[in-house]
Amino acid sequence: MPVPARASITAVHGYVPPDLLTNADLARMVDTTDAWITERTGIKERHILRGEGLGTSHMAAEAVRGLLEKTGTKPNEIDLLICATTTPDMQFPSTANLICDMVGIKDIGSFDVQAACSGFLYSLNIASQFIANGSARKIIVVGADKMSSIIDYTDRATCVIFGDGAGAVLLEPSNSGYGIMDSLVRSDGAGWVHLHQKAGGSRIPASAESVKLRQHYVHQEGAAVYKFAIAKMAEVAGEILTRNNLRGDMIDWLVPHQANKRIIESTAEKMKLPMEKVMVTIQKYGNTTNATIPLCLWDYEPQLKPGNKLLLAAFGGGFTWAGAYVQWAYDGASAPRLTAKANGANANGANANGAKVNGNAS
Repeated sequence: MPVPARASITAVHGYVPPDLLTNADLARMVDTTDAWITERTGIKERHILRGEGLGTSHMAAEAVRGLLEKTGTKPNEIDLLICATTTPDMQFPSTANLICDMVGIKDIGSFDVQAACSGFLYSLNIASQFIANGSARKIIVVGADKMSSIIDYTDRATCVIFGDGAGAVLLEPSNSGYGIMDSLVRSDGAGWVHLHQKAGGSRIPASAESVKLRQHYVHQEGAAVYKFAIAKMAEVAGEILTRNNLRGDMIDWLVPHQANKRIIESTAEKMKLPMEKVMVTIQKYGNTTNATIPLCLWDYEPQLKPGNKLLLAAFGGGFTWAGAYVQWAYDGASAPRLTAKANGANANGANANGAKVNGNAS
């Protein structure tokens, strides 16, 4: 009986908008300093999507266009597109539908996955099953978020953390022995009280009152989230290692969700991994939610070699958490490195001094 093909990541591409919001910019907006932000989060700057009418789909479409271009893949060759996002352009249609229309992909299945910061790994898990059962041969999984659209830029506790961005991977079947070797997803809905956006859904529809009460912004109880994130990311990484008869010293790269540098360091410490084997991009992108892991892969792509063992781990609101064991399938050093186009991201936006961010900043 033939062995089912394994889903392999055969390309990765990322996009971040051109406008920067630095720690110095934030220090002029709220009571904070560069030193305070850097010490507590590891973040120095983050990219912000500015411009009238620009949403998550615009960044995701840039990542997908780059992915198609660098692989020489035509839009009509794609069988499925999954978008992991917490900041969809609209309640409906799905952001995945919009992305497909923007890049010329038609007549395929496309849908969104909402699992907060774990959504990209949830989506990888789903996509790999379409490859394994033979119903798709080329799948794009994109993680993208315009977090600046739901951040209160008067709240020091949250506004320093998040940035905007998108990353996409191409999945194809492989019989090389490389690919997505194992993955798992977990959740605990009781954690919602610690990290959520209160209004805008069916429980509390948008109203003048909900806007007045500032209920459309991210609410985060940092201490609780920090505690659970460290525990669950280490737990899921440990379970993946055990299930695959691996030790931490056998892993070439840990690819953690970029929530906070302290969380990243604590996760690596629990796994007994040195930081030189950990992908870290939080200093320049901040927490881009669903985009953090594909942006890590994009940044580190030139260092990746066939057969490299990667352990991916994420934690998000809900609570959700997920992990994946990936054996890298191609020589990243030989992959084309494209420069993403700005795609009008500056149109009608403020200048880069941080005085205005999508109308939310004071």
